[in-house]
Amino acid sequence: MVEETKKKAEKGKAVKKKVDQKIVIDADGLTLGRIASFTAKQALGGKSLVIFNAEKALVSGKTEYMFKDYKNRYDAKGQANPNRHGPKRPRDPDRFIRRAVRGMLPWKKARGKDAFKRVMTYMGKPVDTIIKEQHVDITKAQITEIPGAKRHYDYFVTVGELCKYLGGKNE
Repeated sequence: MVEETKKKAEKGKAVKKKVDQKIVIDADGLTLGRIASFTAKQALGGKSLVIFNAEKALVSGKTEYMFKDYKNRYDAKGQANPNRHGPKRPRDPDRFIRRAVRGMLPWKKARGKDAFKRVMTYMGKPVDTIIKEQHVDITKAQITEIPGAKRHYDYFVTVGELCKYLGGKNE
């Protein structure tokens, strides 16, 4: 990798340096899509992100409709695959949010895969785990506010409730 960087620098092309910056996001009461789009944009920019309280993020829409819609997506069968062996979909809140972020990244390209590796999500507020794995103390870290992500909805369901309905764990 160092050789590639030297070759690019010799050719006169600009070489981007990696930015080692951690952004901490509390997903409590924030909209899932807005969290995912903000996270994807920042990860593509080279920043590492830590999202906690994943089960408290909101998905807007009527509860019955959301449950029915996601259940249909998750239980879909086809003529080519009547036994329903795949694709596997996340049923845990932290993996559910991470999958939403992945949907907003250019996943099949190397830059999208690298950005996805910089995104970590957690259920609850596991201070010890985040300190050990990410080297960030969330009790002292400044929690990033996502503009427009905290809104009032008449109809919504939390990611935790949705995942529990789909058969995931919500602990």
